[in-house]
Amino acid sequence: MTEANALRGAAGFRARFRAGEHLLGTFIKSPGIHSVEIIGSVGFDFVVLDGEHAPLDRAAIDLGLCAARAAGVAGFVRVSSAAPTEILTALDCGAVGVLVPHVFSVEKAREAVAASRYRGGARGFSSGGRAGDYGARGLWEHVDAQDRQTTVIAMIEDPQALDQLDAIAAVEGLDGFFIGRADLTLALGAESPGAPQIMEIVRSVAKAGRAAGKCVCVMAASADEARSFQEMGVSAFIVDSDQTFMRRAATIALKAFSALGK
Repeated sequence: MTEANALRGAAGFRARFRAGEHLLGTFIKSPGIHSVEIIGSVGFDFVVLDGEHAPLDRAAIDLGLCAARAAGVAGFVRVSSAAPTEILTALDCGAVGVLVPHVFSVEKAREAVAASRYRGGARGFSSGGRAGDYGARGLWEHVDAQDRQTTVIAMIEDPQALDQLDAIAAVEGLDGFFIGRADLTLALGAESPGAPQIMEIVRSVAKAGRAAGKCVCVMAASADEARSFQEMGVSAFIVDSDQTFMRRAATIALKAFSALGK
């Protein structure tokens, strides 16, 4: 595999995301490299290694990001918090960006951005790992490459954030929003993530993002649902997870073969 192909997933992702291109990804919840390789090989634009809700430690995230690089798919990490150490680990291991949970205020957004950026931020310097091509880049070359590439996405999943959407979206260095519909559904006591109340929130977040020149990502249950989100201004979509894909395929196979015994 050529270096150009190995870096294809990471090098241009931020520009594509900020341009509002149609992008498709999935969560990776299983430790190991195989799910990432498969998702990359079938043509997804990005994967999100789930460091918040899956048993992925630093070593597992490192391996997953290595697989993403090899497969030519952009590798994100959903960090467990906005703590600088969490973000630093993901980025030094080679993540193209981070999904930061529970960004419910301007202060939280600024913290996430500061931990992710060198210039104007507070990211701790290291060029010795995968992100710096193991020391191949000089100090400022590495700084500029990382600041140009790193995509910072704030997860809007708390009711407190809804009154501050415009202010959060205006935070410099923040690239976009991911809408956590499930958390919002629970917090607001809505019937389901597809309830009118939640769909109106999606519309409001997308509007705030567009007004600030920021893009919006959301998890979609189907292509039809994604189409309705597209009409609201959403451009990036996460579909299921590697484990959900495996369960669905296994269920279909079981039903098909079980019918042979009837």
